[in-house]
Amino acid sequence: MSNKVILVVEDDNDSRSAICTMLEALGYTPVGYSGGKEALAGAKGKRIDLALLDIMMPEMNGYEVLRELKQIPEFKELPCIMVTAKDQDSEILEGYQYGADYYITKPFTTKQLEYGIKIFLS
Repeated sequence: MSNKVILVVEDDNDSRSAICTMLEALGYTPVGYSGGKEALAGAKGKRIDLALLDIMMPEMNGYEVLRELKQIPEFKELPCIMVTAKDQDSEILEGYQYGADYYITKPFTTKQLEYGIKIFLS
């Protein structure tokens, strides 16, 4: 069993619940938030090993959450995977410019999620 903690920021309750269930099945501990501000406030002081960030969210989009997370000293090197329905090259390049480490496009399987995570957490 892994004791790795994964931050999940997804505004859709069903999607967030499904991702957290997948992570638990893979042996990770998910910490889920429905929005960027809530996630940034909640993550401070916690040990987070990886972040899964939805891009299209109200209030703060995933890129803004990513930029803010990377400003927090303990999360400067945090691997961040963007989870998105967007799969245009320009949008993916934009994410890398913000510091994203990897992309998973929706819909995705548990295997795809596991593969993405294992790149960073082995």
